[in-house]
Amino acid sequence: MKYSQLHTKTNKSGKDFESINATLLTKAGFIDQTMAGAYSFLPLGLRVLNKIEAIVRDEMDKIGVELVMSSLAPKSLWEITGRLETVDVLMKTVGANQASQLKSNNEYVLNSTQEELITPIAQRFNTSYKDFPFAFYQIQAKFRNEARAKSGLLRGREFRMKDLYSFHTSETDLKAYYEQAKVAYTRVFERLGLGADTVMALASGGDFTKDYSHEFQTRCETGEDILFAAHSANIVFNKEVAPSQAPRLTDTQEPREMEEVEGTGIIGVEALAEYLKIPVEKTTKTILFETAEGNVIAAAVRGGYDINEEKLKKVVGTTSLQLASAETVKRVTGAEVGYAGVLNLPSEVKVFFDESTQNRINFECGANRTNYHSINVNFGRDLPMPEQFYDFKTAKEGDAYPETGEVYEVFRAAEVGNIFPLNTKFTKAFGYTFTDEQGQEQPVYMGCYGIGTTRVMGVLVEKYHDERGIIWPSQVAPFAVHLVSLKGAEAAAQQTYDQLQAAGIEVLWDDRDVSPGVKFTDADLIGIPVRLVVSMKTGDKVEWKNRAETATELLEVSAAIARIQT
Repeated sequence: MKYSQLHTKTNKSGKDFESINATLLTKAGFIDQTMAGAYSFLPLGLRVLNKIEAIVRDEMDKIGVELVMSSLAPKSLWEITGRLETVDVLMKTVGANQASQLKSNNEYVLNSTQEELITPIAQRFNTSYKDFPFAFYQIQAKFRNEARAKSGLLRGREFRMKDLYSFHTSETDLKAYYEQAKVAYTRVFERLGLGADTVMALASGGDFTKDYSHEFQTRCETGEDILFAAHSANIVFNKEVAPSQAPRLTDTQEPREMEEVEGTGIIGVEALAEYLKIPVEKTTKTILFETAEGNVIAAAVRGGYDINEEKLKKVVGTTSLQLASAETVKRVTGAEVGYAGVLNLPSEVKVFFDESTQNRINFECGANRTNYHSINVNFGRDLPMPEQFYDFKTAKEGDAYPETGEVYEVFRAAEVGNIFPLNTKFTKAFGYTFTDEQGQEQPVYMGCYGIGTTRVMGVLVEKYHDERGIIWPSQVAPFAVHLVSLKGAEAAAQQTYDQLQAAGIEVLWDDRDVSPGVKFTDADLIGIPVRLVVSMKTGDKVEWKNRAETATELLEVSAAIARIQT
């Protein structure tokens, strides 16, 4: 293809966005921002996206059948699953003006995910045990009302996604297929050029399952997720679920007399520790929650940690937790919010201690009295030693994996895919069952498996770039060769272009009447793997340069073609 036929241009002096991928993809002419979180894919960008999706499609065809579902859904489908009022990124569409609304004022959901559509489709066609297992997938635009769409293609309000849904007659069969999906995903990311830096991390299963879900996360300094890796156990966790063992304290102090200290208007454990002249680790954060069953519980962690409500829910054995109201806190503790402690709480309030609160002498906690803190508190004297310590804190750097005691490696990553065992959440909502060999109705089990294809494109740029521009892996590059012709060598360039095309090599020929410096700078910015230069100096040869290298060499055109084809 000739550059002049693209009808787009680079814009090296264009706007710098908050993300590297948005900046480089826009300046290089791959995408054009419509608004925050929404982009048009220009000819170069579409070529890359098509190659990414071709790899994804090739691997998904081995485990599923492709279809395309509607982007719109009636609100009634989302009401059936109870998610219409609970999915906090859900978007809708309605007539944009009065003339349109006079024709129809109906509102529709713009799907952010499509369990609500695929389940009824599967139900219409597959109801006998003989029909199972099966899986459908699609690659399609999704819509999410992101509050902060400022990471380019990494977090969009409109984005493309491959979502696959599998259906099974048992949890055992679902788990077997789930393992196949893991293998397929691993192949996808290896083929995309991300395999070496992509890990499978355990993450929250949400309301779908008590098991973990699995995220495919690519190491990336600009990634939005924080991962915790225990290499000796070959396991990686998302921060949201990472089990953690706090660094052990070595405290040799003698117990001192407990007392109450006034401290008004102190915000945060760091300020409190400074005021009391104690280490932060000796402060205690006590939070009161109300459970789904209507009980009030207290959760205590060591200063410097936050409470992870997902982990706490599992510890408590409840389906939901919410912060106790100010009225409840006052009724239970006798104090305003911010002064709750673990001392002298009513017997009906069960107290849960995180393991980080162990091995401390003379620690602090709220005094259950407004503006006061208890100091020099000790287990076994001022309050009973807990029968059990739990892990419900949010892990942080320096923590260890409890199973082995190994200190985690902590790193940032960008999520490129995820898989969930949905079990029967959606099939039960739609009353989807199958008839077994005995003629009995049985529940259908589901799994879902997503890959953000536009997100992958953004991650590739975040991973592969330098100060001059993008460096595309060859398998997803828009072209294999960037042919640059300098003035006076147009005929030789045409001949080289024809030879490359005849050999089946994808080539972008910069045929513009601009300076060599502009052409070379644009070639670096666009990032095609190989640059070939034809000039009066190269004669009947071409100058070869790899995008990621600085060295050049002269080659016969036939030798260049052979090298590209290997």
